[in-house]
Amino acid sequence: MGKIKLIIFDLDGTLIDAYRAIEKSFNHVMRAMGLKTQTPETIRRLVGWGDMNLIKPYLAPADLKQGLRLYRKHHKSSLLKYARLYPAARSLLKDLKMRGYQLAVASNRPSRFSRILLKHLKIRGFFDYVLCADQARRPKPHPEMLNRIVKRLCFKKTQAFYVGDMAIDACAGRAAGIKTIIISGGSSSRAEIKKEKPFKVISALGDLKKLL
Repeated sequence: MGKIKLIIFDLDGTLIDAYRAIEKSFNHVMRAMGLKTQTPETIRRLVGWGDMNLIKPYLAPADLKQGLRLYRKHHKSSLLKYARLYPAARSLLKDLKMRGYQLAVASNRPSRFSRILLKHLKIRGFFDYVLCADQARRPKPHPEMLNRIVKRLCFKKTQAFYVGDMAIDACAGRAAGIKTIIISGGSSSRAEIKKEKPFKVISALGDLKKLL
């Protein structure tokens, strides 16, 4: 593991717990459009594919534009109120930077909301590069975002780890040819994660230190 120099992180479910913020914004849209609200468990299973795909299954095609506008307007304040770092996140990022690792973010969130999170939670300074879905032609699980980050920071893929929490993260990492570590307990089941054959599955963010 001594060759690893770059660690790329997903945000939601990996470093940041924004599930409650997402749930609040999602159900705000449902109520505003006269639809049935959904349980936290149902909404959690939809997380990770971008905000359009989050609400798309519940809205008629003609209502998607309005629904997305309502979601995004509400979500700015919802993130500030409810999003939290996972307990080990800040100390882990600080430790990795002190040890000389380059750090990056690959998120399927729109860049506007990723910036809000990174600034509000005071972790933007840890990252050398942040790439979000609206800055790429193809979001995860396509490997484009991971490939671009490695190229931008001038590393070989063998020098990188990608850390996420979902099956699509494992899929993206495998497609990119980057060793991927998945933290269980996110919006994908352990069976869904293992099907994508990640390099490692760990139980908590703090376990990443043991692999390095």
